[in-house]
Amino acid sequence: MFGFASLRMIVSAALLGAAFHPLPSAAQGAAQSVTLGPSGLPLPRFVSLKSGRVNSRIGPGVNYSVNWMYLKAGLPMEIVQEYDTWRKVRDAEGSEGWINQSLLSGKRTAMVAPWQRGKDAEIKLLGDPDKGAGVVALVDPGVIGTIKSCTGDWCEMTLGGHTGWINQSLLWGAYPGEKIKD
Repeated sequence: MFGFASLRMIVSAALLGAAFHPLPSAAQGAAQSVTLGPSGLPLPRFVSLKSGRVNSRIGPGVNYSVNWMYLKAGLPMEIVQEYDTWRKVRDAEGSEGWINQSLLSGKRTAMVAPWQRGKDAEIKLLGDPDKGAGVVALVDPGVIGTIKSCTGDWCEMTLGGHTGWINQSLLWGAYPGEKIKD
């Protein structure tokens, strides 16, 4: 597991450097089991951080100590459990903690191929949802963008001022086969 310094590197503007390993989460499973949490919303589900400074705690309440501090608004998080106004979340590295729901947003974001970090890979942002489409931009693994929509195979995203399509299997922030409407 990565330490705090590594996490800060991942959420920094550069998004380069640290090794990254795919995490064994529901996001990578072929079959996604969905149940409803106490809020009436599905578990698990993806959200993003509202603020550029968010504490993650070891338990659901302010009396629990802080185990992580996230420094990037828009960072995608996976909610895996709910308790009162607290949400247990998992980040792209697999670290878990509790965050108050007021610091989370339903705005969908995704991280591009975080498991490819450090492998000198560039991911193609395409003009259309087709592997033969023209390239709009090349994106480094670990970059975070806003999801506009997903078909279940492709997601239309805005990354660094460019809008285009990325194969959904290359994103951490949208489940395989998940459809997201604009």
